Amino acid sequence: MTLSGGPIFWILVALAVAALVVFFERLMELRRAQIDWQDFVKGVKNVLASGNADEALAICEDTSVPVSSLMATAIRHRDGSLRSLREAVDAQGRAEIGRLDRRLASLAIIGQIAPLIGLLGTVIGFIKTMLLVNGSEIVSRADLLSSSMEALVSAALGLAIAIPVAVMYGSLRLRMDRIVTELEAAATTIVEDVSREGSR
Repeated sequence: MTLSGGPIFWILVALAVAALVVFFERLMELRRAQIDWQDFVKGVKNVLASGNADEALAICEDTSVPVSSLMATAIRHRDGSLRSLREAVDAQGRAEIGRLDRRLASLAIIGQIAPLIGLLGTVIGFIKTMLLVNGSEIVSRADLLSSSMEALVSAALGLAIAIPVAVMYGSLRLRMDRIVTELEAAATTIVEDVSREGSR
Protein backbone atom coordinates (compact mmCIF):
# COMPACT_ATOMS: atom_id res chain seq x y z
CA MET A 1 0.00 0.00 0.00
CA THR A 2 2.77 2.46 0.85
CA LEU A 3 4.48 1.92 -2.47
CA SER A 4 1.23 2.74 -4.30
CA GLY A 5 1.38 6.37 -3.26
CA GLY A 6 4.44 7.25 -5.27
CA PRO A 7 6.83 10.06 -4.25
CA ILE A 8 3.90 12.25 -3.16
CA PHE A 9 3.13 9.67 -0.47
CA TRP A 10 6.51 10.18 1.17
CA ILE A 11 6.19 13.97 0.99
CA LEU A 12 2.89 13.71 2.83
CA VAL A 13 4.35 11.33 5.40
CA ALA A 14 7.18 13.82 6.04
CA LEU A 15 4.61 16.60 6.52
CA ALA A 16 2.65 14.43 8.96
CA VAL A 17 5.76 13.70 11.01
CA ALA A 18 6.72 17.39 11.03
CA ALA A 19 3.22 18.33 12.17
CA LEU A 20 3.35 15.86 15.06
CA VAL A 21 6.76 17.11 16.18
CA VAL A 22 5.63 20.75 16.10
CA PHE A 23 2.35 19.96 17.85
CA PHE A 24 3.86 18.12 20.82
CA GLU A 25 6.75 20.58 21.17
CA ARG A 26 4.37 23.55 21.21
CA LEU A 27 1.92 21.74 23.50
CA MET A 28 4.61 21.15 26.11
CA GLU A 29 5.84 24.73 25.80
CA LEU A 30 2.35 26.19 26.24
CA ARG A 31 1.65 23.91 29.19
CA ARG A 32 4.82 25.11 30.89
CA ALA A 33 3.77 28.71 30.27
CA GLN A 34 0.51 28.35 32.19
CA ILE A 35 0.77 28.98 35.94
CA ASP A 36 -1.37 30.65 38.56
CA TRP A 37 0.00 34.09 37.72
CA GLN A 38 -1.95 35.86 40.47
CA ASP A 39 -0.29 33.83 43.22
CA PHE A 40 3.10 34.26 41.58
CA VAL A 41 2.76 38.04 41.25
CA LYS A 42 1.45 38.31 44.81
CA GLY A 43 4.39 36.33 46.16
CA VAL A 44 6.99 38.36 44.29
CA LYS A 45 5.24 41.60 45.26
CA ASN A 46 5.45 40.65 48.95
CA VAL A 47 9.18 40.01 48.61
CA LEU A 48 9.59 43.32 46.77
CA ALA A 49 7.57 45.16 49.43
CA SER A 50 9.96 43.93 52.10
CA GLY A 51 12.79 45.69 50.27
CA ASN A 52 14.41 42.59 48.78
CA ALA A 53 14.42 43.63 45.13
CA ASP A 54 17.36 41.35 44.32
CA GLU A 55 15.59 38.35 45.84
CA ALA A 56 12.39 39.19 43.95
CA LEU A 57 14.38 39.42 40.72
CA ALA A 58 16.10 36.11 41.45
CA ILE A 59 12.71 34.41 41.96
CA CYS A 60 11.57 35.72 38.58
CA GLU A 61 14.74 34.59 36.83
CA ASP A 62 14.49 31.11 38.39
CA THR A 63 10.88 30.71 37.20
CA SER A 64 10.94 30.16 33.45
CA VAL A 65 7.44 31.35 32.49
CA PRO A 66 6.25 34.43 30.57
CA VAL A 67 4.71 36.08 33.65
CA SER A 68 8.02 35.90 35.49
CA SER A 69 9.72 37.67 32.57
CA LEU A 70 7.13 40.45 32.76
CA MET A 71 7.65 40.77 36.51
CA ALA A 72 11.45 40.81 36.15
CA THR A 73 11.21 43.53 33.50
CA ALA A 74 8.94 45.59 35.76
CA ILE A 75 11.35 45.24 38.70
CA ARG A 76 14.27 46.40 36.58
CA HIS A 77 12.31 49.48 35.41
CA ARG A 78 10.56 50.24 38.71
CA ASP A 79 12.53 53.43 39.34
CA GLY A 80 11.55 54.99 36.01
CA SER A 81 8.34 56.76 35.04
CA LEU A 82 5.01 54.95 34.86
CA ARG A 83 5.04 55.34 31.08
CA SER A 84 8.50 53.81 30.66
CA LEU A 85 7.53 50.98 33.02
CA ARG A 86 4.39 50.22 31.05
CA GLU A 87 6.24 50.39 27.71
CA ALA A 88 8.95 48.02 28.97
CA VAL A 89 6.42 45.49 30.27
CA ASP A 90 4.35 45.73 27.07
CA ALA A 91 7.44 45.18 24.92
CA GLN A 92 8.44 42.16 26.99
CA GLY A 93 4.88 40.84 26.76
CA ARG A 94 4.95 41.07 22.97
CA ALA A 95 8.29 39.27 22.92
CA GLU A 96 6.92 36.46 25.10
CA ILE A 97 3.82 36.10 22.96
CA GLY A 98 5.97 35.98 19.83
CA ARG A 99 8.14 33.28 21.38
CA LEU A 100 5.10 31.18 22.30
CA ASP A 101 3.47 31.73 18.92
CA ARG A 102 6.44 30.64 16.82
CA ARG A 103 6.00 27.54 14.68
CA LEU A 104 2.23 27.56 15.22
CA ALA A 105 1.86 28.99 11.72
CA SER A 106 3.68 25.96 10.33
CA LEU A 107 0.84 23.74 11.53
CA ALA A 108 -1.70 25.90 9.73
CA ILE A 109 0.42 25.80 6.57
CA ILE A 110 0.72 22.00 6.71
CA GLY A 111 -3.03 21.71 7.20
CA GLN A 112 -3.63 23.88 4.14
CA ILE A 113 -1.11 22.36 1.75
CA ALA A 114 -1.54 18.66 2.63
CA PRO A 115 -4.80 18.24 0.65
CA LEU A 116 -3.34 20.26 -2.22
CA ILE A 117 -0.29 18.00 -2.35
CA GLY A 118 -2.65 15.02 -2.19
CA LEU A 119 -4.58 16.48 -5.10
CA LEU A 120 -1.33 16.87 -7.01
CA GLY A 121 -0.61 13.19 -6.42
CA THR A 122 -4.09 12.35 -7.67
CA VAL A 123 -3.55 14.31 -10.86
CA ILE A 124 -0.14 12.70 -11.39
CA GLY A 125 -1.65 9.26 -10.85
CA PHE A 126 -4.40 9.84 -13.39
CA ILE A 127 -1.92 11.28 -15.89
CA LYS A 128 0.09 8.09 -15.57
CA THR A 129 -3.09 6.09 -16.13
CA MET A 130 -3.93 8.06 -19.27
CA LEU A 131 -0.39 7.69 -20.57
CA LEU A 132 -0.56 3.93 -20.04
CA VAL A 133 -3.88 3.66 -21.84
CA ASN A 134 -2.77 5.93 -24.65
CA GLY A 135 0.70 4.48 -25.04
CA SER A 136 -0.13 0.83 -25.55
CA GLU A 137 -2.91 -1.16 -27.15
CA ILE A 138 -2.65 -3.78 -24.42
CA VAL A 139 -2.50 -2.50 -20.85
CA SER A 140 -2.34 -4.90 -17.95
CA ARG A 141 -4.78 -4.52 -15.13
CA ALA A 142 -1.88 -4.42 -12.67
CA ASP A 143 -0.41 -1.32 -14.35
CA LEU A 144 -3.76 0.47 -14.35
CA LEU A 145 -4.38 -0.49 -10.73
CA SER A 146 -0.96 0.76 -9.67
CA SER A 147 -1.36 4.24 -11.18
CA SER A 148 -4.98 4.49 -10.00
CA MET A 149 -3.98 3.53 -6.46
CA GLU A 150 -1.28 6.17 -6.50
CA ALA A 151 -3.94 8.76 -7.31
CA LEU A 152 -6.40 7.54 -4.66
CA VAL A 153 -3.83 7.03 -1.89
CA SER A 154 -2.43 10.54 -2.38
CA ALA A 155 -5.88 12.13 -2.16
CA ALA A 156 -6.90 10.11 0.89
CA LEU A 157 -3.64 10.69 2.73
CA GLY A 158 -3.73 14.43 2.06
CA LEU A 159 -7.15 14.66 3.67
CA ALA A 160 -6.21 12.27 6.47
CA ILE A 161 -3.34 14.59 7.39
CA ALA A 162 -5.19 17.89 6.96
CA ILE A 163 -8.10 17.05 9.27
CA PRO A 164 -6.14 16.14 12.44
CA VAL A 165 -3.62 18.91 11.80
CA ALA A 166 -6.49 21.41 11.71
CA VAL A 167 -7.67 20.04 15.06
CA MET A 168 -4.13 20.28 16.47
CA TYR A 169 -3.76 23.86 15.32
CA GLY A 170 -7.17 24.84 16.68
CA SER A 171 -6.47 23.34 20.11
CA LEU A 172 -3.09 25.07 20.35
CA ARG A 173 -4.57 28.36 19.17
CA LEU A 174 -7.26 28.21 21.88
CA ARG A 175 -4.62 27.52 24.51
CA MET A 176 -2.47 30.33 23.11
CA ASP A 177 -5.36 32.80 23.19
CA ARG A 178 -6.00 31.92 26.83
CA ILE A 179 -2.36 32.55 27.70
CA VAL A 180 -2.39 35.90 25.87
CA THR A 181 -5.46 36.98 27.84
CA GLU A 182 -3.76 35.99 31.09
CA LEU A 183 -0.58 37.83 30.13
CA GLU A 184 -2.50 41.00 29.35
CA ALA A 185 -4.22 40.86 32.74
CA ALA A 186 -0.92 40.05 34.45
CA ALA A 187 0.85 42.95 32.73
CA THR A 188 -1.76 45.42 33.96
CA THR A 189 -1.55 44.09 37.52
CA ILE A 190 2.24 44.02 37.50
CA VAL A 191 2.56 47.60 36.26
CA GLU A 192 0.13 48.84 38.92
CA ASP A 193 1.74 46.91 41.77
CA VAL A 194 5.35 47.67 40.89
CA SER A 195 4.64 51.36 40.22
CA ARG A 196 3.08 51.63 43.69
CA GLU A 197 6.09 49.93 45.25
CA GLY A 198 8.41 52.19 43.30
CA SER A 199 6.58 55.34 44.43
CA ARG A 200 7.15 54.32 48.03
